[in-house]
Parts: sequence; C-alpha cells; structure tokens
Amino acid sequence: MTIPIGPSFIALQVRDLATSAAFYKDVFGLTAADRSPPGAVVFTTKPIALALREPLRPLPENGPLGTGMVLWVACDDADTFHDLIVERGAKVLSPLSNGPFGRFFVASDPDGYAITFHTLQS
Repeated sequence: MTIPIGPSFIALQVRDLATSAAFYKDVFGLTAADRSPPGAVVFTTKPIALALREPLRPLPENGPLGTGMVLWVACDDADTFHDLIVERGAKVLSPLSNGPFGRFFVASDPDGYAITFHTLQS
C-alpha cells in the first residue's frame, strides 16, 4: 500500500504572474530560481520550493485567492521581517503574535493570499 508522504512543492496560481513575481521578490525578498518552467516562477525556498504560476483554469476576477488555505513560511526573525516588509509596502492582515510555532504574523500578497510568516524554531 502506498501513502502520501507530505508536501514536496507548493504553487500558487496568480492573476498576473509578472506583478506577483515582482512582489514576492521585492517585498517578501524571495529569490527566483535560475530556471522555471513556462508560465511559472519558482523560488529557491527550502525545504519545499514555492512557485507562482499562471492559472490552470480561470480564477475569480475579484476577491482574495486561497481562502481557506493556510501557508506558513519560516523566516529567521518574524519581528524583524515584519518591519522590513511593512517598510516595503506589504499589507499585514494579522499583527505579530505568539503561536504554536513561535512568533508569527500574516501578510497579504497582490492576489489576497494570506501568507503566515513565522520565526523558524530549531
């Protein structure tokens, strides 16, 4: 019997790939991989690669995408990262707090995806 092991790749479908890719690079500070498949931008996140891609089927024209999905992204220091991306123009949906995985906050991307950033605990 075979069973799922766990997430190995995460891709968010976005309305405007160029706009979203620039936001993830310039505001969230992610680095794009040297090569990405057509219609996508893959970032060098670890341990799981995160990508943005053109939609596989039509997306709603308005409103946030990803409602009901929670994506946690580790960072070195949530407090410092929070201040940095606010300075870069990010919209914070939930302020810095203490949670099950340490310090965290929730920020929004251009499509309304709510991304939770948390301090990586060792």
